[in-house]
Amino acid sequence: MIDSESRSTLRIAFDRINRLVSLEPVRTSPVAIVFFVIAAFLGALGQFYYKSGAEKAGNTLASYIFNARLLGGVICYIAVMVLFVAAFKRGGALTVLYPIYASTFIFAAIIAWFAYGIPIRPVHFTGFALLIAGVYLVGR
Repeated sequence: MIDSESRSTLRIAFDRINRLVSLEPVRTSPVAIVFFVIAAFLGALGQFYYKSGAEKAGNTLASYIFNARLLGGVICYIAVMVLFVAAFKRGGALTVLYPIYASTFIFAAIIAWFAYGIPIRPVHFTGFALLIAGVYLVGR
């Protein structure tokens, strides 16, 4: 015989296993998804500002502190964190939202193309498609 405490522990374990292998999609607010897409863009923009700010910075601490582009990168990253929190407060599931943030790589390639003329080749588009497919599958 299994005592009631062990039975309760087993029930909890089976519930967790059922949730782990559940075929039901995870529900996430559309607003939370939009917040994460915006955050992904701002994350890529922040990286651009860091790179362009680093190109302008000298070798002194003052050239880092008073560098408008580096400051722009910091502001973008603060905005990313605010959007993360706002998305989670609106019922966003981490397993759905965080893979969306991987689209930062797509936005970074587009920004690099506009800012530096770095070409986006067919292999990159294949990678973008795989990334999007992966985000879709992980978020299900």
